[in-house]
Amino acid sequence: MSDPVAKLPSELDQLPDRDTEETAEWAASLDAVAKAAGTRRAEYLLRRTLQHAEAAGLALPKLLETDYVNTIPTAAEPEFPGDEAMEARITAWNRWNAAAMVTRGSKYGVGGHIATFASAAWLYETGFQHFFRGKEADGSGDQLYIQGHASPGIYARAFLDGRISEQQLDNFRQESGGNGLPSYPHPRRLPWLWEFPTVSMGLGPLSAIYQARFNRYLQNRSIKDTANSHVWAFLGDGEMDEPESTAALALASREQLDNLTFVINCNLQRLDGPVRANFRVVQELEAQFRGAGWNVIKSLWGSAWDELFQLDTTGALVRRLREVPDAQFQTYATRDVAYIRQHFFGANAELVQLAGVLSDAKIAECFHSSRGGHEPRKVYAAYKAALEHKGAPTVILAQTVKGYTLGAGFESKNANHQMKKLTIDEFKDMRDLLGLPIPDSAFADGVVPYGHPGADSPEVRYLNERRAALGGPAPARMVKHVALPAPADRSFAPLLKGSGKQEMATTMAFVRLVKDLMRDKETGKRWVPIVPDEARTFGMESLFPSAGIYSPLGQTYEPVDRDQLMYYKEAKDGQILNEGITEAGAMADFIAACTSYATHGEPMIPFYIFYSMFGWQRTADQMWQLADQLGKGFIVGATAGRTTLTGEGLQHADGHSHLIASTNPASLNYDPAFAYEIAVIVKDGLRRMYGEKPEDVFYYLTVYNEPKVQPAMPEGVEEGIVKGLYRFNTAADLAEAAPAADAPKIQLMASGTAIHWVLEAQKLLAADWNVAADVWSATSWGELRRDALECDEALLRGELRTPYVTRVLEGAPGPVLAVSDWMRQVPDQISQWVEQDYTSLGTDGFGLSDTREGARRHFGVDAQSIVVAALAQLARRGEVPASSVKEARERYGL
Repeated sequence: MSDPVAKLPSELDQLPDRDTEETAEWAASLDAVAKAAGTRRAEYLLRRTLQHAEAAGLALPKLLETDYVNTIPTAAEPEFPGDEAMEARITAWNRWNAAAMVTRGSKYGVGGHIATFASAAWLYETGFQHFFRGKEADGSGDQLYIQGHASPGIYARAFLDGRISEQQLDNFRQESGGNGLPSYPHPRRLPWLWEFPTVSMGLGPLSAIYQARFNRYLQNRSIKDTANSHVWAFLGDGEMDEPESTAALALASREQLDNLTFVINCNLQRLDGPVRANFRVVQELEAQFRGAGWNVIKSLWGSAWDELFQLDTTGALVRRLREVPDAQFQTYATRDVAYIRQHFFGANAELVQLAGVLSDAKIAECFHSSRGGHEPRKVYAAYKAALEHKGAPTVILAQTVKGYTLGAGFESKNANHQMKKLTIDEFKDMRDLLGLPIPDSAFADGVVPYGHPGADSPEVRYLNERRAALGGPAPARMVKHVALPAPADRSFAPLLKGSGKQEMATTMAFVRLVKDLMRDKETGKRWVPIVPDEARTFGMESLFPSAGIYSPLGQTYEPVDRDQLMYYKEAKDGQILNEGITEAGAMADFIAACTSYATHGEPMIPFYIFYSMFGWQRTADQMWQLADQLGKGFIVGATAGRTTLTGEGLQHADGHSHLIASTNPASLNYDPAFAYEIAVIVKDGLRRMYGEKPEDVFYYLTVYNEPKVQPAMPEGVEEGIVKGLYRFNTAADLAEAAPAADAPKIQLMASGTAIHWVLEAQKLLAADWNVAADVWSATSWGELRRDALECDEALLRGELRTPYVTRVLEGAPGPVLAVSDWMRQVPDQISQWVEQDYTSLGTDGFGLSDTREGARRHFGVDAQSIVVAALAQLARRGEVPASSVKEARERYGL
């Protein structure tokens, strides 16, 4: 055999070889083994050598895949500390009630999922009995991200421990009566039980990583001792195809988040069929996680396989398992032994010989049900090893059978995700399999009964004792409200008094405000600035040296700009979370910080600032997750609007985020025009979210990068700023060219940077056309609409209330023209509650690259276009000559 080192070029050819003769001897030895004992023996020796080298601490690249066997051999499994028989009975009751709940609900057509929990029951039960720390222990307990489709099993367990009633089980997915259960983990709908919404697949794993990271952030900043908190994320193998599921794997390993464990239920099925029909998803996931630096534990085979592996003296069985695709293995789980003998063991003579000493019963047990995820001893061994592993996060790949114990009609069937009920006969078979004491007479009315051993039964006592030892019930969400003191007024004062002659963008005004608030002695440390690699764009670099950028390693290098005032400073106790180019990661960070008041009993005040185009449009699903999780904080869409980003063009021009944000009931959306409005809104937001009576809302503010002189706050406008609308000035306030007293009148309404175009238009209308325009600042179209909708709802209850927007505009003469840097649908949200003639201008369509002036002329929202639109409104009412509209277009070159 030729010398493989000389034949195969690689990166090693670039390294000096200090002893070529020794290298050649190693290669010759390998050739000799391959020739004498076969290539399989040579491969085995190489892998053993690599394993030994890794154990010895040698820095070698790791193999990305291992054999298709359990990581922890049976002989190495730790002693199981629980009562297996007792835990089996508890699990059986939970399996039964989960299936009964969904089946009983199916008569109402509300749906539900049975097969997922059936496959994962032991993955949850082993954790609940031995690992998951509750909120009543020291610290914050563990954080559990439950697989959404497994929720019936969690409800069944809460029924067993007395936290949920039989009536509630019967109201699964029927919440409108007030005593029902939500379909999936929804904290907003069942806030005492669920902590984390997970059924929007992919968001759970991403959020779990950033939750574990945020736990370390709190620890390193000495805000909360989270050393005893562990994050467990239960996921499906099909779910791992979502890009968010694997988006932050490298972050978890890079920051050595050994407080995090993924448990992936590898039942090899997704919603319609096999996850990897022609491949092996377990091996793929192992390679992916190993490549990202995770500790991987495979728990694939149950104890029935031990005999088969002991008989496999040639490795033929292991090789065969590695080559069989998942879809074929699913077929084995549903076919008879004769089929398995022919199609699996018949692949080669070695396997035929092995199968010859196996009974049909043994083969059936192995291929139909014996999986690592179905045996508490193997699950316990995997969980224990995960907690003991230090320096990296762990993923457990647990193989299961989807629909396990539900009978031949469910197990491993492609359609089982959509199957919502079992027949009475199937329930009786399940009862017999699980050994539950439910008599046939309990089915007399044709309805499957719920089962409960009794509140004082050995099962319930055991369950409660185990949970007491682990710190109370789980999952559980417990909120102990801690009101934060209001920051000192001096933090807000600079914005309230205006900028004098200096121009300042509202983005910079917001950053200056937060910088001052972060100095507050009482609450300053609780601010969590979050930015996805655009801090300098938003003028936040001044925070780098003072607050520091969070890094669990601190700063292991000398920054290139160390000699500058605003140098790039990383610190273990840094306050800023600078996430790199990942809006999804930054949003996951934000959610963890927004919900720290509940997760850890430590209210934090996060603000997440981003290019407005890349916020709601990219991560609106996470914004919904934030609302579902009852998060509190400030989202800031910087460089907002469709015309303020000179030259950036279509992909950066946001004219629609306020429209998307309006679909989220928990989001309070503001488009402030001036710096003082920002101060008032933030101050009120701190009161509403963190005061004595906190609300489960969050704020969305849009700020602009266009420098403008910021005026001082007029008197008496605070209520209007918060409610969404106030009169900024009147035509009579104009210092020059004030219109005549009997001049036609119009109300100009604007939000954000559009206020400046409207103020210019106000002057043009007065000077060129003798039209008196009052200017209104609409700080929140959304809050005006929210108030109006509440008034409409009150009317249905017999209460007569007038919407704020109607009330504040009452008696204002002339029509209303609303202008913004957003699509017209944004200001049009309030049109039905405005009694005056109402029309709007906006930036509908795609953005484009141009100057601000060019873009505004293109969309017809510049001052001159506003004048023409105002004259057109007045002309329709007969208050100005129709010819004035044409004359204005010609005069302004429109």
